[in-house]
Amino acid sequence: MKISANDVLKKIPRSIRWEADVLALYFIDQTKLPGELFEEKQETIEQVWRSIKILKVRGAPAIGIAGAYGLIIGLRDQQYLKNTDFIKKLKEQVEYLNSSRPTAVNLSWALKRMVAKAEKLAQKTASEIFAALLEEAALIHEEDRQICGNIGKYGLSLIKENSGILTHCNAGTLAVSELGTALAPLYLAHAQGIKFKVYADETRPLLQGARLTAWELQQAGIDVTLICDNMAAHVMSKGLIDLVIVGTDRVAANGDVANKIGTLGVAILAKYFSIPFYVACPSSTIDLHTPNGKAIVIEERDAKEITHFGLRQTAPDNVKVYNPAFDVTPHSLVTGIITDQGIIYPPYAESLLKFGKNGW
Repeated sequence: MKISANDVLKKIPRSIRWEADVLALYFIDQTKLPGELFEEKQETIEQVWRSIKILKVRGAPAIGIAGAYGLIIGLRDQQYLKNTDFIKKLKEQVEYLNSSRPTAVNLSWALKRMVAKAEKLAQKTASEIFAALLEEAALIHEEDRQICGNIGKYGLSLIKENSGILTHCNAGTLAVSELGTALAPLYLAHAQGIKFKVYADETRPLLQGARLTAWELQQAGIDVTLICDNMAAHVMSKGLIDLVIVGTDRVAANGDVANKIGTLGVAILAKYFSIPFYVACPSSTIDLHTPNGKAIVIEERDAKEITHFGLRQTAPDNVKVYNPAFDVTPHSLVTGIITDQGIIYPPYAESLLKFGKNGW
């Protein structure tokens, strides 16, 4: 039975909510899911920085939106400044917010876009520049909704009846404005009545697959099975997986992709078992200024994420810990990149450059 995409979306809370009339920003605190659905108001730019840093709000597109609105929160009481001082303050806050998550390109992309908007209006008053920034942040938010819808439409053809689909980490509604990137085709397929099964990796160490992906797919009524990360090979060997779709935080110019740690292992397994491996992302995640995966800065996180499971210590005191948040999957393992403007196929060095020249 077909249902509307809107009916599916009504079942899933939005990760970011903006009240334009009172300049109020709210995030779902994703660190509390799935046990508690809690929406937290962001009162200061420092609170926004921390929310991004500790993954209360997460997902490359979502933190781009959060960064744009975070600037508004930081600048709303600075409109008394001279225009030159206002823009100087803006750039200071951009540098500050951008330091919260260095790997995801959408954050820096959105912040640079806000700076460019302000610089075009440098001769205006601070209040006029602020009003334009407010409109730009809202535009970034609305564009993401449209982008997610387009990613879903282009990826929909990959979802076949009775297929098994593996995903890693969370690239759904909680990671964007709505629908998601990797999960967008799944939501649209579900709305059209296509039957399929999703296998969600738990995604250690922070369990975004278990806490977030499994939760939101279940909320939407999609058939989802949670597996441990180290079960992916076994599940593939049983013939249960026909397709892998993951998100990404940055695509380099040669097609290398940075995504949540563990993605590389999934891609290697998919190659071994001859399973198509697709990456879904908005065009803004494609970074032609980064030549390859080796040039991507990989965020390293607190050791406690590995030495503790929740509040319980699970490792010896003072043990050495290596905790990169992301890994890089080489372009040779990527079947295609699903974007809001179509699916891009190899050779990526050529196709991505052509894609960029055509504009996005």
